Amino acid sequence: MRVQCELCPKGCVIEPGQSGECRIRVNVDGRLLAVTYGHPCAVHVDPVEKKPLFHFLPGTGILSIATVGCNLHCKNCQNWEISQANPEDTPAAELAPDEIPRLAARCDCRSVAYTYTEPLAYYEYTLEGCRCAREAGLRNALVTAGYINEKPLRQLCRFVDAANIDLKALSDRFYRDVCQATLKPVLNTLVVSKSMGVEVEVTNLVIPTLNDSDKMLRDLSRWIVRNLGRETPLHFSRFFPQFQMKNLPPTPAATLDRAKQIAQSEGLDFVYIGNLTREGAEDTFCPGCHKRLVHRYGYLVLENRIASGRCPDCKTEIYGIWQ
Repeated sequence: MRVQCELCPKGCVIEPGQSGECRIRVNVDGRLLAVTYGHPCAVHVDPVEKKPLFHFLPGTGILSIATVGCNLHCKNCQNWEISQANPEDTPAAELAPDEIPRLAARCDCRSVAYTYTEPLAYYEYTLEGCRCAREAGLRNALVTAGYINEKPLRQLCRFVDAANIDLKALSDRFYRDVCQATLKPVLNTLVVSKSMGVEVEVTNLVIPTLNDSDKMLRDLSRWIVRNLGRETPLHFSRFFPQFQMKNLPPTPAATLDRAKQIAQSEGLDFVYIGNLTREGAEDTFCPGCHKRLVHRYGYLVLENRIASGRCPDCKTEIYGIWQ
């Protein structure tokens, strides 16, 4: 008997013994099973800045977990070896959701990230892991492309504290051509997550010739201001050629500088440049008095002057989760 998956907008209709596009949601005797549940292929402790999350517990380590699988097929994916892998072909550990908080405690982590591939594809594992971590007093973060239906998203957001959500371009054509997906569900995920109290940060990977025009950068920045708020952090990330997109060059530094200038001109308070070491590119400045509050170099936090969520000089409240 065929079954239909209702997790994401693709709505895969799956034949017995087959999987949906994510490769990990399988029709087993007429029942839809998430076969990677409790079997992560990656478990690491990362600096939270690597996610990147700059307004969420800066300078701390975050337990980072992933299983194989993704419901998108981005031609430029940096983790394609696991995101596009079959579960039976990939070594995995055993880590039940209720074991996640104990592992985080042993690793001296105050938070857990579901990351690297697509935590919304291994939804049940992410949801139960978040629930167990929250009960243990830990915070939860998602690093996601945001391609999910609204009902399961709302259920998950009840246990999520922060999320870095990719907004690959404000272009449905880009999503169809590069990711085999569509734009509208991602925009909805961003709006719903922010409305439910999740600390949302946005990443835009700037790819030469595909989404780096002034218009595309301006449209994306303007949409964030109007729909998420000017306080929403935006990370412009440098592209490097890999997977199925090795024909394009790395993003020039000047393009990233231009993107940042455009986003700031549209009113965004916190705009960062990633995948490129550049003085001041990852620092947080107060939108009130413009003094530097957080000084970063790579994944290191060299100084954090934010006190009780505010600028110590002008007392402006700074969006984020700081302690």
